[in-house]
Amino acid sequence: MTAADLELSVRNAAALWTALAEARGHGLVRRPGFLAVTGSPRTGLRILLRAPDPAPDDRAALADLVRRRVGPVTVEDQYAALDLTDLGLTPRSLPVLVRRPAPPPAPSLPVTPVERRDELDTVEDVVVRGFPLDPLRPRRPGEAFPAALLDRPEVRFFLVHSGGAPAGACLTVRDQGVGLYWMTSLPEHRSRGVGRALLHGVLGRFGEVPMTLTAARAGRPLYDSLGFVPVADATWWS
Repeated sequence: MTAADLELSVRNAAALWTALAEARGHGLVRRPGFLAVTGSPRTGLRILLRAPDPAPDDRAALADLVRRRVGPVTVEDQYAALDLTDLGLTPRSLPVLVRRPAPPPAPSLPVTPVERRDELDTVEDVVVRGFPLDPLRPRRPGEAFPAALLDRPEVRFFLVHSGGAPAGACLTVRDQGVGLYWMTSLPEHRSRGVGRALLHGVLGRFGEVPMTLTAARAGRPLYDSLGFVPVADATWWS
């Protein structure tokens, strides 16, 4: 893997958080070293590092945002470059993965691209409960995924059904490649091939471009089996 793979992942994440901030009506801070979304007391502050060695003024601005935050804070450092313990934050390590273009297997369950508001509401419910997004529980419809996201061509949502019921969902954002986010299944549908079917369906729609994601430990076997390979170990501070 190369530095270009990591840059692709960072660009995808920046496209995601830009789209979410603008759709949610949240503040967006763009600096050479980082991108920050200043949200509500429930969505909190999200910072994405955009350079492996931020300038001193960027570091100072980042620290000021963290100190003045309202609600939860997450700093995503895919370069694993910063030490933010002095800001009272705790690190965890998550692998960044990339998959080269290649034909995937056909999905074993129906995977549906989302086009309507009621479908988006279902995706939001699945992601908030399945991931889970604890700060957004109980769910307020449209808080995580406002309807305005349906008008952004770079953002796509997908649902997978099992037995006629929604069983899993995810979001993709396309920049120079495609970033995959919040891929999850509902607890009652786990260990039944739902996640694999969802990923097969998404890969089938974007097989011509590289795909990036940040993996939780439980998802690694699935991603490894479909050709995702490690790029870096990112540090997430919260």
